[in-house]
Amino acid sequence: MTDSPASLLCTSCGLCCTGHLFLWAKLKSVEVQTVRGLGLNVLGVEPENRGFGLPCPLWAGKCPIHTSSDYPHACRTYKCKLLKQVIDESTPLPEALEVIEQAKVMIKELKMLLPDSRSNNFRERLVAHLEDSENTDLEFRRKAGELLILYEKQFGVKGLIDGYEE
Repeated sequence: MTDSPASLLCTSCGLCCTGHLFLWAKLKSVEVQTVRGLGLNVLGVEPENRGFGLPCPLWAGKCPIHTSSDYPHACRTYKCKLLKQVIDESTPLPEALEVIEQAKVMIKELKMLLPDSRSNNFRERLVAHLEDSENTDLEFRRKAGELLILYEKQFGVKGLIDGYEE
């Protein structure tokens, strides 16, 4: 991707890179050494379970290898629902950028309400707190529910938590 609307959306978003949407990214066997050389911790050895944890340690507000040949296949080929809509021009870029900002605001609000954790992965922390229903207040659950709906509706990301009901 260059400076197309899709590229602008992807590089301004980063929610998949930062661990807000996913726990890990899958790697092909030919990528393992390259990714290790970049400083990423490779998890798993079986092809279907090999990847690196998110948030990506290379992320610093943007991806420094986004246009590099070192950019992992999973990162290069992943397209969330919103990105697909920008590519097929069913959602204009300004509207898509507003959705990204809305998600980031919701995430920021929830982060402030999450208890301390050894995990630096937002998704993992969010799910753990929601599953601890005895210690999760209703306002947090409401806000988390709204974010989960946004994730599914706008990004096509489902199943963050089994059987979650507000």
